[in-house]
Order: sequence, then structure tokens, then C-alpha cells
Amino acid sequence: MYITPRTLQTIVWSALTLSTARAQYAIDNLSFGQKEGQPISPNLRGVPHFHVKGDGYEPEILSDRIILTPPYPGNKRGALWTEDPLHHVGDWTAELAFRAGGMERGGGNMQIWYTKESQKNEPPASLYTAPQFDGLVLVIDQYEGRGGSIRGFLNDGSIDIKAHSDPDTLAFGQCNYAYRNLGRLSVIKMKQANGNFEVTVDDHPCFSTDKVRLPENYYFGISASSAENPDSFEVHKFVVSTTNAYTREEPVRNYQSPDAHAQQNIQQQQQQQNQQQNQQQQYQQPADGSNVPQMLQDVLAANIRSQQDQFADLHNRIQIINHRVNDIYDMLEKRDIEDSHRFNDLMARVVPSDDRSAAMIRNVEKVERTTMEILRDLESKDFKDMMNAVHDAIENSHNALNRNMLPAMAHIVGEQKPSIMTFLFIAVAVQVMVFGAYRVYKARRNNAPKKYL
Repeated sequence: MYITPRTLQTIVWSALTLSTARAQYAIDNLSFGQKEGQPISPNLRGVPHFHVKGDGYEPEILSDRIILTPPYPGNKRGALWTEDPLHHVGDWTAELAFRAGGMERGGGNMQIWYTKESQKNEPPASLYTAPQFDGLVLVIDQYEGRGGSIRGFLNDGSIDIKAHSDPDTLAFGQCNYAYRNLGRLSVIKMKQANGNFEVTVDDHPCFSTDKVRLPENYYFGISASSAENPDSFEVHKFVVSTTNAYTREEPVRNYQSPDAHAQQNIQQQQQQQNQQQNQQQQYQQPADGSNVPQMLQDVLAANIRSQQDQFADLHNRIQIINHRVNDIYDMLEKRDIEDSHRFNDLMARVVPSDDRSAAMIRNVEKVERTTMEILRDLESKDFKDMMNAVHDAIENSHNALNRNMLPAMAHIVGEQKPSIMTFLFIAVAVQVMVFGAYRVYKARRNNAPKKYL
């Protein structure tokens, strides 16, 4: 398939437009587990930017999950809270991936908090045990034996839910969801966009309302508790994201004196002015495009404030992408030409020419003629006289061996055989030794002491 540079440029522009329209930027200091292949904790002792706490049980931090409540024993609690609040007024999304499992009739609940005051210094609590709070909480439990439900509660700090006669009636939205023992992760998303607050589970709508607008500078938290027959709650990912690039990294806001704050603003303004000057020097290029930058350094989106700088940065980066695509196309076209030349060269070497074919045919015919001559010589000659001569030679050798073997063996046996005197001497010597041994035995027996009964 042949792809022209114009088609490649169209594809790149379309991809950039689509990615820009749907881009979601994770807020790193309010998220964990958002980067594939990287562990949640660098040392398995804590989660960066989060405070982990338990009641009767220390939540277990693994490379890919946090176990808030163990499978055994029951009546345990665990929670984690962000160290920093959400410094963002516009649209945002909070996504939680979790899994819950236990015995057939296990029980427990999990909460997703967004409150004005962090509860990191308080014992982990559920909706029914938490102190008065200002904010939102989503409760995941087995409400009224439905097999599972997700309910949303709001509080302005004036209602003590744990002391309420019927706190379940305070929910402003709910949906049924069987979350236990699914064998997979469940994903709950809270999304605030365009004046609407929406909760989805596994990309399916749960409930939404246009009467809720959550403010900024609130803290996120996740808590879970198990019953006597426990459910184990595992959190695999929690990602807070926005659609604005300049909020990808949340600023760390500390309380400072007015003088220190003013001085910090002056320093930031100076840094921004210097950076803008550097960017303008970098972006100002001749009209003919001869000095288009080949590569741009990565910069934080928060450092690009004006629309002019944003457009210049986007223009240069798209232009760099366009040049890279053209370079790739040229490289592929050059490689195609080289491959064609190499193929033609190989084919020229493999396929023989007419002269080489004729020479090979002549060599084969010569070998065939030589083979036929040798075969005719072997068939025409008589090898009977030669075989008779070989037979006579073998027979003469056999007769000579028979004639000479018997005298040689008789001579060897006659010289090496023992004489009769040797046998007589051996017999007399044996008898003398036996008689001497008998005499010695008799003498010792006669000299031995006598035994009387």
C-alpha cells in the first residue's frame, strides 16, 4: 500500500485534534496507580502524597494494590487520605478501581470522601461512625440486602449523620451494583463537568444531578471497614484528572505571611518574564522556515500562560512532527529503492546467463561420456585368469603353512616338556614333609601335661 506524504500529514493532524479534544491530565499528587508498569509505592511502606492509616489493622501496601481490610479476621478498618487538597475550580474527574471479596455472607462497606477537612488524623470511619463533615461521601455497601448499592450523601457540616434516626434517607442519589466476588476490578467515577455532577460504575450511569457543585480546596479520602464475617477491600488505582493542561500538577499552597507571599509573587513574575523572553526568542523564526527548531525541550504546561505562547508552542511542535513524518517517508522511499536494487542484483546472480548454461551442459555431457567408457571397459575385459592366479597363490600359502607348522610345534613341545626325574623328586619331597610334620605333632602331644578327672 502506497501512502503519500499528504495522507500522512492528514492522519497526524486528525490524531492531534482528537487527542487534544479528549485529553485528560492526571493530577499526580492526588493520584496513584495511574502509570502502567510502575509500582504504587517505591518502598512498599507508604504511598507518595497519601496518608495511610488503619484501626486494628495496618493496611498492606503491595506493588499494585492497597489492602484496606484483610480477608481475616473481621471488624477491621483502613483508610487513606490525600495530603493536598484539590486546587481546581473547573471540571474534574475522580476514578477509583477496587475489588471486594469474601465469604458467601461476608459484609463490609467502603466510602469515597471529598471533604473540607481531612480525616487523616482521625480513626478510619464509615458513614455511620464518622464525625460531622462538610462535603460529599459515596457509600458502597449491601444496603437493604440488595446485593450491593452505591449511594451519595451531602453534608454542610450541620448534620450529625451517625446520630440521625434514619441516615439512609439523606441520600441524594443511588443505584444498585453487585460489587462482591466479581473476580475483576470495579471502576467508579465521579465527574463534575458543565455544571453537572455524575457518578458512573464500569462506564454505566449510576446517578447524576445538576444541583450539586463541589467547591475546590477539599480533600479526597477512601475508607473501608469489614464486619464480623469480613469482606476484603482492595484499592488498585485512584486517579484525579482534569481536562486543562495547566492543572496537571497541583501547586502546593502553604500559608505564608503577606510579605513572603508578595515576594514569592514577584519572583514568580520575574521567572515567567524570563521564560517568556526565552520562548519568544525560540519561537521567532524567519518567514521562509529555514530555522525551524528541530527539537523542543519539555516544559510544564503551567509555565505557558498567554494564548500566543500556547499557539507558538503548539505550532512549532506540530511543525516538528510534520518534518519528522516527511523524514520517515523519505527514509522509507529510499529503503524501498535500495531493496529493489538489491533484489535485482540477487536475481542477476541466481539466474544463469546463456553462456553459463551452455558451459554447464557441456560439462555434464563430458562426465556422462567418461562414465560410459569406464563401464564398457569393465564389461569387455575377462578377469578369469586373474582370479585363478589369486586362487593358486592362496592355496600355495596354505600348503606351506601346513608343512611347516607340525615340525615347529613338535620341536617346541619336545624342548619345553618336564622330565620324569622332576616328578619323582617332587613326590619324595612331599612325602618327607608329611612325615616330618607327623613326627613333630606326636612329640608335642607326648610332652603336653596330662589332664585327670
